Amino acid sequence: MRFVFKPLLIIFLTVLISCQNEVVEKSVTSPNSELIVEFNINESGQPQYTVSFNGKIVVKPSLLGFDVKYQKALDKDFTIVKTSTRSFNETWQMPWGEQLNVENYYNELKVELEESSELKRKLNIVFRVYDDGIGFRYEFPEQDNLKDIYITEEHTNFNLTEDYKTFWIPGDWDIYEHLYSTTKLSEIDTENYKVNSALAQTSIPNKAVNTPVTMVGSDGTHLSFHEAGLLNYSGMTLGVDANELSLKSILVGSDNRDYKVKQTVPFNTPWRTIQITKSGPELIESNLIVNLNEPNKIGDVSWFTPMKYTGVWWEMHLGKSSWDYGMEKVNGKWTDTGKAHGKHGATTENVKRFIDFSSKNNIKGVLVEGWNTGWEEWIGFEDREGVFDFVTPYPDYDLDEVTKYAKEKGVEIIMHHETSAATQTYEKQQDTAYALMKKYGMHAVKSGYVGKIIPKGEYHHGQYMVNQYNEAAIKAANYQVAVNAHEPIKATGLRRTYPNIISREGLRGQEFNAWSPDGGNPPEHLPIVAFTRMLAGPIDFTPGIFNIKFDEYRKTNQVNTTLAQQLALYVVIYSPMQMAADLVEHYEANPEPLQFIKDVGVDWEKTTVLNGEVGDFVTIARKERNTENWFVGSITDENSREITVDFKFLDEGATYNAVIYKDGNDAHWNDNPTAIDIEKQTITKDSKLTIKLAEGGGFAISLLKQ
Repeated sequence: MRFVFKPLLIIFLTVLISCQNEVVEKSVTSPNSELIVEFNINESGQPQYTVSFNGKIVVKPSLLGFDVKYQKALDKDFTIVKTSTRSFNETWQMPWGEQLNVENYYNELKVELEESSELKRKLNIVFRVYDDGIGFRYEFPEQDNLKDIYITEEHTNFNLTEDYKTFWIPGDWDIYEHLYSTTKLSEIDTENYKVNSALAQTSIPNKAVNTPVTMVGSDGTHLSFHEAGLLNYSGMTLGVDANELSLKSILVGSDNRDYKVKQTVPFNTPWRTIQITKSGPELIESNLIVNLNEPNKIGDVSWFTPMKYTGVWWEMHLGKSSWDYGMEKVNGKWTDTGKAHGKHGATTENVKRFIDFSSKNNIKGVLVEGWNTGWEEWIGFEDREGVFDFVTPYPDYDLDEVTKYAKEKGVEIIMHHETSAATQTYEKQQDTAYALMKKYGMHAVKSGYVGKIIPKGEYHHGQYMVNQYNEAAIKAANYQVAVNAHEPIKATGLRRTYPNIISREGLRGQEFNAWSPDGGNPPEHLPIVAFTRMLAGPIDFTPGIFNIKFDEYRKTNQVNTTLAQQLALYVVIYSPMQMAADLVEHYEANPEPLQFIKDVGVDWEKTTVLNGEVGDFVTIARKERNTENWFVGSITDENSREITVDFKFLDEGATYNAVIYKDGNDAHWNDNPTAIDIEKQTITKDSKLTIKLAEGGGFAISLLKQ
């Protein structure tokens, strides 16, 4: 008997231990052991998680789940079938970006759940924990009782343990073009938020905020909530429970259906992300969002070159010229009836002027807005389908002549596609429009989606439009076209997977300074943006306005920064395409500050954030790829301050010729914005400089290696 039972006992114990090992792993720790995520299910079988940072709980037990159509909710009666953990560490290279080499190092916990009820539906939750934060997503594996799923709401909760100082914009389903508010979490009030009357569309249906939303704790802990890998799903806003200090996912919906997401199983949701750091600079340096995305799927993108560009754009916002030519519709066709108003900006002659200026000043691109027919009815009309033609230029714009001239001058024309949110018109013309670009050797397009979405009832950030934006960019890659989207869905790191998604707007941009009835962007705007919107990805902010007051065009508006800050933005606000946005004549009148725009890079090998506080100030240094040159930018809010730069980030033993562009002694964003001092020094790794920033001011430094 002993020879019979002993093997059976060993087998039994082995199976028992094996089963226990499969389910006991309910926590996962970051590589540096400072972040811990713990998972559990409560007495009702509801999944929940907790997050600790440096021995302190920052997210207390928070529930996870879904409401679905046609079946009962997927939020309780779960049992843990299996858990597994793994570690992953790689270094990948950005084809363009804030740095060349990116470390992707995380520990992962995968929890496989199954309902105890008769449907036995399955749901996996995967947590990845990095040194700079966490990401988690839901995975729906293939299964018998769940084929197609109609999600009416996702219930992802973030129950916080402190009334954080919070930097937020309202959870608008259509736009991100709002000013940030700074309040306690418990004081967020989106219902009484003052919406800018000039906005073309807006919808704030819930007491919610948009992401990224950044918070600062009493002990200096910084949190930023966002999402990564947004594909074939609705954008997520975060509902605010002021009493409970809690955030809860509210997906963007549609007026045309009673569900928010339709998917076919198997599929994965986007990652829900929390960047968690000890300081503001560490937030900016975080690569959590891009790391949670899949590797490059489109292969070589060397056909896209990061560049600075000028263009026919700012002059329209100032009212110097117009987008439209002044054509009329005759028998349903745009026709030149000889009644053009003469203010059209995108003329062959005007574009050549920008080409000449760019060619002389180390600027490789020229954007041309208003070149194509349809601008007479592009906004304000209920039915905008069929208005724009994306291949037919106005009579005064010779596409052949302009592109030939640009090529001779070593400059690339950047295409512009304003869809006026008429999605079906754009879909039908995309292949033809991209083919035209390929014919002329154009590799970048700025797209726009101003207005209420057509079909009516859809919103910019719902599943329908998420697919519109992403499919347009994926198709563009087939024609070697890179996309810079305006009025876009939020950036969620897809630039790693599809590196032809190069930049986007997705914030209240520079143009608001030209015409906004509320006085434009206040000085605190960009020191907030650097720690909020910029965490999501590159921003096409269009810096470089030299004529700050522009009284000859608009006496009641101005840019609310100093000239020195406009230069600093080329380093602080990242994009692989940076516009020199002002008029040619304003640059030609200011050759000394223009030199910084000529010198500054757009593609970086390294980035280091030297200092900063959310909403107050930030200083960033970046090393240019393919040269040994560094550039530094620093900006402040409405408060003057002194910033000390320690140049220890420079190469050992190297000497640099530094040019420092700083606010003049009496500079002020409103009273004397163009006062600027320019100094030259020799700088090494051992150098330090203390520089005064004026109210709304900044400084920029070029460090050219000897």
